[in-house]
Amino acid sequence: MARMTNRAAEREKRHRRIRRRIVGTAARPRLCVTKTLSHLYAQVIDDSVGKTLVQASTLDRELRDSVSGPNRDAAVKIAAALAARAVQAGIKEVVFDRGGYPYHGVVSAFAEACRKGGLEF
Repeated sequence: MARMTNRAAEREKRHRRIRRRIVGTAARPRLCVTKTLSHLYAQVIDDSVGKTLVQASTLDRELRDSVSGPNRDAAVKIAAALAARAVQAGIKEVVFDRGGYPYHGVVSAFAEACRKGGLEF
């Protein structure tokens, strides 16, 4: 039980350290990824006004039937949907916020699929 608490606390500490340096602006908003045991969430956020511009997750109606959990396949589908929505909203450049998660597996698959979808970071 203590291991899970320490692991979550360490991820939160990494996330706070990353967020000190990463700030989303209107010209270059922040692309934030969050994982849970059941779902994967992604948002494009303009931190200057504190507003979410575009979002996608495993709970979206269009995606919920085609994905099962926060795995690499789900990450690719969510990234494609998010990138399409962002490009449609006029967002081409973002700052990637990995949320304190290591950059491998689901997070790296998500980032690569966003790049293929037309986002630059």
